[in-house]
Parts: sequence; C-alpha cells; structure tokens
Amino acid sequence: MLAVFDKSVAKSPEALQSPQSGSVSTLKDGFLANHFGSLHPGSVSVNLASSGLIAYSLQNKNPLLPRLFAVVDDIFCLFQGHIENVAQLKQQYGLNKTANEVVIIIEAYRTLRDRGPYPADQVVRDIHGKFAFILYDSSSKTAFIATDADVSVPFFWGTDSEGHLVLSDEAEIVKKGCGKSFAPFPKGCFFTSSGGLRSYEHPLNEVKPVPRVDSSGQVCGVTFTVDEESKRETVGMPRVGSAANWSSNY
Repeated sequence: MLAVFDKSVAKSPEALQSPQSGSVSTLKDGFLANHFGSLHPGSVSVNLASSGLIAYSLQNKNPLLPRLFAVVDDIFCLFQGHIENVAQLKQQYGLNKTANEVVIIIEAYRTLRDRGPYPADQVVRDIHGKFAFILYDSSSKTAFIATDADVSVPFFWGTDSEGHLVLSDEAEIVKKGCGKSFAPFPKGCFFTSSGGLRSYEHPLNEVKPVPRVDSSGQVCGVTFTVDEESKRETVGMPRVGSAANWSSNY
C-alpha cells in the first residue's frame, strides 16, 4: 500500500528530513504512483486532488495480514493486518455483523471526529491485533495514521523533496521517493494532521527523534522513541462545533 499526502494535509516531522537525502518530488507527474504501478500491475490508485494520492494492490498479500480498502462518506482508509477484538469493537461502535476491520477503523475515526467519548490515544489503544492503517478524511482534509505496538505489519514513512509525507508497507518504495529521509513508522504511535506524532501507549509523554545511521556512517532519517522525561500538556477535546472542526481541536 502507498499514500502520499501534501504537506498541507500531513506535515512531515522536521527531524525525518535528512540532509542530502537524495529525495525527489513524489507527486510531480505521478512519479511514485507510476513506480508503485510498475511493481504491482493491476494496482488501484486513488487521486486525492491537491491532497495527494492513495494506491493499493490486492495481489501477493499475506493471508494472515490481509490488505483492505474502503471509502465511507468521503473517508478513505487503507488497512493491513488483523484485529483480534472485532466483536467487541463492532458492539462498541454499533456496527452490524458484516463490518470488517477497515470499516471498524473508519467508524472509530468518525466517532472520534464527531466528539465521541474517547480520546484519540484510547481509540487506537482499544484496537487489539496486528495492524497498520492510513485514513484520509476528504471533508476536512485530515489524515489519521497508526500501527500496532509491536509493528507486526511492516510500515515505513518518509518525506520527499517538497516536504510531502510518504507512507508504505514497502521500504523500497519509500526510499525511492524519499532517499535517506525515511524510517520505520514508530511502534505504538499514531499521527494526525493537527497533533502530529504521538504515542498511544504513553499518551502523557512526548516522543523524541533519535538519528539513524546507515552502514556507511551517514545519517539516514530518524527513529522516534518515547521521552520518559518529557510530559505533554493535557488538552481536552471540546464536544462542540461541527464535525469538520475535529482537526483543529486535536
């Protein structure tokens, strides 16, 4: 799977950008989407206009960690993996028996966006299993991205030459667009357009970048770890206003 978000939708962490990274413009002339398509004939690419793109292939997928895609009410979601507590989450979000993992993620996000009773870190923490997902809400032009606490599904992110955020389950695809400005997506974390990168396992702590060094001794992106010494300010989510204002409040 692949997603490229314009920096106006999802601003890459500055620490992810490596000097002399060799990155390119991934959205220009459909560069990275075309590369993805050449590696995965028959793949589907969804143009998100000025916000970026999403692409996926249902071929050669791991049967234990299936890849799913769905669009519900202008919410696009790519999901890979397996949720163990599906029945519990269906009941929690009032979904019918036919709802699958990707529909559960969309409904969880929609509940969060529409001033639900759960903070974002709890929404992700309540999902038990092996997973990675990329969600884009075209109504508010916001992204919501997360992976499980053990990074059971390979998941990588990076920043291209124009500061756009690139995400994929294939490291080589991210490297193709981002050069050395890439890294594994940090375990136990989620990313939102307004809140940036946060830990859902340790929601009261900041996350800090730690430089990665490749075999040649060159800095190659960063990894992010929980900073046990640093505490985040507690900010409540007001349950007023329109659903479209979710991104400005969290």
